[in-house]
Amino acid sequence: MSETLLSSLQRGSHQAMKEIYRLYWSAIFDAALKKMGDEALAQDITQEIFISLWENRKTIKLSGSLCAYLYGAVKYKVINYFKSGSIKEQHQNALKALMDEQNTAAADDKLILKELHSEVDHAIALLPEKMQLVFSMSRKQEKSIKEIAAELNVSVQTVKNQISAALKLLKKSLSYILLIAALIGLT
Repeated sequence: MSETLLSSLQRGSHQAMKEIYRLYWSAIFDAALKKMGDEALAQDITQEIFISLWENRKTIKLSGSLCAYLYGAVKYKVINYFKSGSIKEQHQNALKALMDEQNTAAADDKLILKELHSEVDHAIALLPEKMQLVFSMSRKQEKSIKEIAAELNVSVQTVKNQISAALKLLKKSLSYILLIAALIGLT
């Protein structure tokens, strides 16, 4: 039967092609699905096999059965699929999506960090004037306690007390910010 179908197909019979498709589509799809593990890809491969069968109908020379030819076509289509880099392309697309997601997260983190710095600067601005000056010289200008004491003409202990008091006040007023920073992993 498959020999007469193949002969009719080679002569260009659409009816023979429909019959071959009806007889073999399910088996070829199942074979492709077992090899690919993805229904959409298995359908694509199965369709390509039948399209190729129709397009090459005049030049097909079978040494075995039509069924064996179609199963062999599945094997070669699957091999060509993996060789063609389609899997590589899928992995590259997944990696790009992951990197885009990370870039978006990094931009969000930068925005949050900017807001946190703004809140800290605001809290520092609310400190008493002398305490604000000592703290700013210590943390922003990175001056030593001795340098600050000499520049402001106060004792080293006074500078230490001012910095300690400033840290306590800032810690108290910024406790919610420290919690947010810890939650998003910035501390």
